[in-house]
Amino acid sequence: MKLVPFLSLFIAAFGCLSVAMATSTKRTNPANSIYDFKMVNIDGKTVKLSHYKGKVLLVVNVASKCGYTPQYKGLEALYKDKKDKGFVILGFPANNFGAQEPGTDSEIKEFCTSKFDVTFPMFSKISVKGDDEHPLYKWLIENSDRQDPIEWNFTKFVIGKDGKVFKRFRSKDTPDSPDVLAAIDEALAK
Repeated sequence: MKLVPFLSLFIAAFGCLSVAMATSTKRTNPANSIYDFKMVNIDGKTVKLSHYKGKVLLVVNVASKCGYTPQYKGLEALYKDKKDKGFVILGFPANNFGAQEPGTDSEIKEFCTSKFDVTFPMFSKISVKGDDEHPLYKWLIENSDRQDPIEWNFTKFVIGKDGKVFKRFRSKDTPDSPDVLAAIDEALAK
C-alpha cells in the first residue's frame, strides 16, 4: 500500500476544509461598504446609501423609550453643527432592547420631530440583533473594531468618506463626548 498518495490527498482535503472554515467565520456579508445597501426611510421610500457617498456618517440605532433617548437632542445639535462640513447622521429605530421602540414608523417620526426637532435622516424600524438582525447591522459589526453584538440602543458607528466603518462607540458615549467628536473630525479631515 502506498501511503504517500493517500497522505497527500488527506492533507489537500484538510487544507481545503481549513480554508473554507476560516473563510466562513470571517465575513458573512458580501458588501464592501455601506454604499452597497438600500434602506427604507421612515416615510417608506427606498434610499440607496450610496446617496451619502463621500460624506462622514454616524449610524445610530435609536429608541423612543430608553434612558438614552435624550441623546436625540445631542445628535440633532451635532448634525446641525457639522452637516455643512459633509457629515450626516442616519437614525435606525430598533425594538431589540426592552421593547423600548414599540411604535410604528409614523409614531416614531412624530415623536422625534415633536420632542427633539430631529431633521437628520431617519429610517424604518429594523432589528439590530438576533436571528432577524438586518444585514446592514451584520456588516457594521463584522467591519468594526469590535465584532461583539450590539449591546443596547444608541450604539454609534462612524463611517468614513470611503463608506467603511471608522470607529464604533457604545451607548454611553454621548454625541458630544470628546472621543466621538474626535473620531468624526478625524474622519472629516481624511
